[in-house]
Amino acid sequence: MEQYVIGVDIGTGSAKAVAVNIAGKPVAASQMYYKTSSSQPGYSEQNPEIIWKAFVKCIQQIMLKTKHVPLCVSLSSAMHSLLVVDDKNIPITALITWEDTRSEKIAGDLRNSLAAEEIYKSTGTPVHSMSPLCKIKWLKENESQIFKAAGKFISIKEFIWHRLFNTYEIDYSIASATGLFNIENKDWNQPSLEFCGVTASQLSKPVATNFTRNMVNSSVAKKLNIPSNVNFCIGASDGCLANIGSNAIRRGIAALTIGTSGAVRIAGTKPLINYHAMIFNYVLDEKAFISGGPLNNGGNVMKWLFKTFLNNDTPSQIDYKNVFKSIESISAGCEGLIFLPYLYGERAPIWDEKATGVFLGIKSFHTNVHFVRAAVEGICFSLKSILEIIESSTTSITQLNVSGGFVHSKTWMQILADITDKKLCLVQTEDASSIGAALMGMKALKVINNYSSLHQEDDITIRPDRKNVSVYKHYYTVYKNLYPSLKKYMHDLHKISS
Repeated sequence: MEQYVIGVDIGTGSAKAVAVNIAGKPVAASQMYYKTSSSQPGYSEQNPEIIWKAFVKCIQQIMLKTKHVPLCVSLSSAMHSLLVVDDKNIPITALITWEDTRSEKIAGDLRNSLAAEEIYKSTGTPVHSMSPLCKIKWLKENESQIFKAAGKFISIKEFIWHRLFNTYEIDYSIASATGLFNIENKDWNQPSLEFCGVTASQLSKPVATNFTRNMVNSSVAKKLNIPSNVNFCIGASDGCLANIGSNAIRRGIAALTIGTSGAVRIAGTKPLINYHAMIFNYVLDEKAFISGGPLNNGGNVMKWLFKTFLNNDTPSQIDYKNVFKSIESISAGCEGLIFLPYLYGERAPIWDEKATGVFLGIKSFHTNVHFVRAAVEGICFSLKSILEIIESSTTSITQLNVSGGFVHSKTWMQILADITDKKLCLVQTEDASSIGAALMGMKALKVINNYSSLHQEDDITIRPDRKNVSVYKHYYTVYKNLYPSLKKYMHDLHKISS
């Protein structure tokens, strides 16, 4: 029987499991989707029970496909989620996701305080409404009954881990994305706890990302169709594990992800502290940090374009293919049309929940196709701005290993290569985070000694078109000045419309 490890990524939009054999090759996969609700402006919530069921279903399907027991199940999950459970371990809130901005005022006030820089440096987490630090403070000030009834403040991974083992533990990686965890001494950060009014006893026990347990609850093991003694590796966050899964753990190589949102990340042996840009610094393992910047605006902008400009609420893969084909007819720079892609506010590099999207340079000859290409270019300009900040804080980046749903669009990838002026290697994996989790599980069990030992050479590369690189440099100069020039008016409009 072929030996394998299951990597499970508990993402924002779906749970995905990938079975990876000990040669590093994916042999089976399953995926279950779930929805996010928004009962009020700024709210982003999910049902943790539905996510648990999706997790269970994914493993069940892998077991049906492989028909034998894995060496290990290793976990990845989205960062910054918050769930409150009472003393009986029953959820008393919905799961609040990273997209939730209800605590934006708290985050803004903290950013303007003397405490902000020290909290950022100690925790590695940008001061933003995405962080559990600000979410918990919001609950204390606005939902006092829930805050008083809280037994634990946990993430979705901790919720699932507790279902498996009846214990509350959190890996260093997810903990380092809370704003509550000191990334140097690997324990809860006392100034953060004091800021939001909680104690360490209300949080899970931090453990290393290679921490393993077996003896799953018997009833749960039966439901998962696995023996109770199967090893589970607690794993890390989706962003950190995507660097492993996309083989971006070497010097000079960055991982770039474009999904619903986006991110640029590099691996290093120490944090990259940049308070002005608030580069995040999350723990990967005992020897490495993952540093970089996240975008709110990625594939979600494309969905908005389909709905708003193309009157299509549910675009298919063929629809996307046709649209990307159509924008090839538009020259680089869209004949003077530039898009600032802050439809959903923005995290890096501006960290401004009140930022808005802007089309600049609209002329009568611009068509829907121009607007679509301008949007793709705007997202790529935003990624370039993060890349520049990372490079200014560390070494030069010569290659971007790109993963995510849009790597299949050659048009988008060529625009990205031309704007960043970088060689792209398209990572053809079932899922970078799930595969990264599987590889971390193998290393925890000492099946492999290092992550790169299973690397297979990338077979798809895209290089910049020198003519377009020159064109985009001029447009990027304009792009960089847009937000600073318009920030005041964005905030004024936010205040008026609120």
